[in-house]
Order: sequence, then C-alpha cells, then structure tokens
Amino acid sequence: MPDISRKGLQMPASPIRKLVPFAEDAKKKGTHVIHLNIGQPDIKTPKIALDAVRNHNIDVLAYSMTEGSEEYRKKIAAYYSDNKINVTSNDIIVTTGGSEALSFVMGSIMDADDEIIIPEPFYANYNGFATASGVKVVPIVSNIKNNFSLPPIASFEKLITDKTKAILICNPGNPTGYLYSKDEIQQLAALVKKHDLFLVADEVYREFTYDDREHYSILQEEGLEENAIIVDSVSKRYSMCGARIGCLVSKNQEVIQTALKFAQARLSPPTFAQIASEAALETPKEYFDDVIKEYVERRNVLVSELQKIQGVKVAVPQGAFYCVVELPVSNSDNFAQWLLEKFEIDGNTVMVAPAAGFYATKGLGNNQIRIAYVLEKDQLVKAVHILGEALKVYNEG
Repeated sequence: MPDISRKGLQMPASPIRKLVPFAEDAKKKGTHVIHLNIGQPDIKTPKIALDAVRNHNIDVLAYSMTEGSEEYRKKIAAYYSDNKINVTSNDIIVTTGGSEALSFVMGSIMDADDEIIIPEPFYANYNGFATASGVKVVPIVSNIKNNFSLPPIASFEKLITDKTKAILICNPGNPTGYLYSKDEIQQLAALVKKHDLFLVADEVYREFTYDDREHYSILQEEGLEENAIIVDSVSKRYSMCGARIGCLVSKNQEVIQTALKFAQARLSPPTFAQIASEAALETPKEYFDDVIKEYVERRNVLVSELQKIQGVKVAVPQGAFYCVVELPVSNSDNFAQWLLEKFEIDGNTVMVAPAAGFYATKGLGNNQIRIAYVLEKDQLVKAVHILGEALKVYNEG
C-alpha cells in the first residue's frame, strides 16, 4: 500500500470536531446533545445579507476577481476606517474564510522549518495551518490563573531565533476570550520592530468586547505598517459561518502581492458569498449592540453557573464568545467522550471541546475544556447542570 505523507500523519485532528461521531451516535440513540463545542452562533444572520442573495440578478455565475470584487474591498476599507484603521482596497485580499487568509499568510512570509511564536492556548487550527506549511509553532504559555493575559515580553524575546519570522495573536482570543490591551499590543509592536518580525493578528472577534473595553488593532499602531498583518472574517461578526468569506489585510505591499499569487492559484473567492458579505456591511449598529448585550448576559450566566461546581476553575472572557474551563479530571478527552457515550439526564447530554488540542505543548490542557456560549441562557444553565452532575458520577467511578 502506498505511504501517506509525513505531513499528513502529523496533521492534528480538530478538538472541536473529532468527537462528532460520538455525538451522532448519541443522537441516533435518541439523546439530545447540547453543543458547547463549536462557535456556531445562534444569532440570526442579518436579513440584509440574505436578501442580497435572494434578490440577485446574476445570469452567469462567473469567477470574481482573484483579490475579491473591487466594490466589496472598497466597502471593507470603509468599514475599517469606521474602526480607526486606515487602509485602502489595495491593502485587502478577500479570502475563502479567515482560514484561507491565515494559510496565505503562512505561505507568504514563512518557509519550511521557519518558526512562529504563538501564546497558548490558541485557536486549534493554527497547529493545522502550520503543519500544512511545514512551519514550526513555538508556543509561549499563558495561564488561567491570570485570565490568560499576555506573557511577559522578556519570555517572548527568549524564544526568538534566526528561524523566527512572526508572532501570531488572536484578539479577542479563541479559546480564552482574552482581550489584549493597547499597552500589550504596543509591547508586541516594539518587539517585532526590534527583531524585524511580522506581527499577525486574527481579529475576527473585533466587535465582541465587553465591560466597556475597546479593541485596539495592530493596524492602529503607528510605525507598524511593514510588520502588521490582519486576518479577518465575516463568519462570527454577522453570524455567517457558512459564507466562508474572510480577508487578509496589510499595508505591506510585498506581503499583499505575494499573497495574491497564492490567491491566484485558487482562482477566486465565492461570488454569492461576497454579495452577502458586501450587503452585511450595511448592518445597522443596533444589531451589534443587541448581540453584545446578549453575549454579556450569556457569559455572566455561564461563568456564574460554572463557579458553583466544586473543583472547577473558569477564566472570565473579555471578548469573543468562548471560555476555558479547568475541570477536576485528568483527561478531558476521555471525559468528553464519556459524556457522549455514557451519560445523560432526562435524555440530554453535553458536547464540549477538550482543550489539549488548543495547545502546542504536549501535556498542557489535559484537564481543560473550551466552552462556546453561543446558545440561549436557559440552554447554558441546563448544560452546566448536566456537566456538574456528570463530573460527580465520572469521579466516583
């Protein structure tokens, strides 16, 4: 039998999706599964975006421009301007989701065996993108004890080698919900300029910040124009995960022109999804006011209920819609699978995302899970009750 590639064998399974077969088996047995494992918002997609697709007058569904339609990119630039980020349409490449944007970034700024420093825990697919590109992730641990704040800059500097090409952050963070302060961004900016590195920021949750905190983008930082690259997406912002539209943004034109060659290889982003995404930019501010209010209420309910469970620790999110929870178990992968296979209350069980897959350092996160609070508050209360009762039974066994 022909061999599978080493890269293929090393490709990590998604901690968010790998338990899906067990969830499907539970559903076939009649168990209702409450999904806390995936960041699929239940907030309705703006009607204006859906109507734009319904009311189109396209006769031939043709390729779009490789970099995305000029009209859409101009509107994205205007959106950024409203968020105090000064870019033009020429600084933007429309991609098939934020995932493709990050893949283009990896391909454009890094060669095989180059290194990228990432505070962990981090979005699990960063490991996958790095593996696919032959890039080495150099993790730096942030800790639940201080709510996953930025590790000391001196710790970053110790990890920099002649192979280091970039530092990657997610702001606000997935899976932690941590929101980097302006001061923390400025510390990172000074570091990458000192060592002539790129600073890549996944900012797909920009709108979702809580407790009167404001998001500070790396592209708001003066003097960082040649070093800064943003990865963005409409998936969470407008509850349009299925559209698969994102973008890569940088004022460094060498980065943009290089990424464009990778974009040309996949031809173009999807046309209908661009139409919906362009229309979504007209969504009124009240939409986000209501969504943020709802997520704050969900966060507060979730954290309050989790804190009632003996032995559980939870980091309080300042943005996005995730939190990392430390459980009184030694292996959250086994616990999560057991939940789906062997535990239910009144026909209900819970699916969570084991957190080890959000780390690059082996052994870390084994007693943690990520919860996405994208469900209505009563469902979150029910889910946490099931989780608490399950822990009692699991640990007694």
